[in-house]
Amino acid sequence: MTNRLVIAYSATVISISGRFIFLYLLYTKKSTNPYSLLFSIMNIVSSSLWIIYSQMLSDTPLLVRGSTDLILFSISTFYIIYNRIEVNKIQPDNK
Repeated sequence: MTNRLVIAYSATVISISGRFIFLYLLYTKKSTNPYSLLFSIMNIVSSSLWIIYSQMLSDTPLLVRGSTDLILFSISTFYIIYNRIEVNKIQPDNK
């Protein structure tokens, strides 16, 4: 198996498994809040692998798709981290 196929299969497996687990947790628990950062990181890894794969093939549409996914997942990851920091800040006592 060539390096190209390993990267493509790895990106696909990471992406699909992350999304199925996300949907399962969303369906059963009606929330994925504790795990949302994990799924964002899995999607960033998957998008990065798709970018590497598209560069190996010189496939511009796939490169644009992977880059767009990477940018959007990075924004959502920073948003999740920012919200968790804001929620976990210790509020000063009002005495």
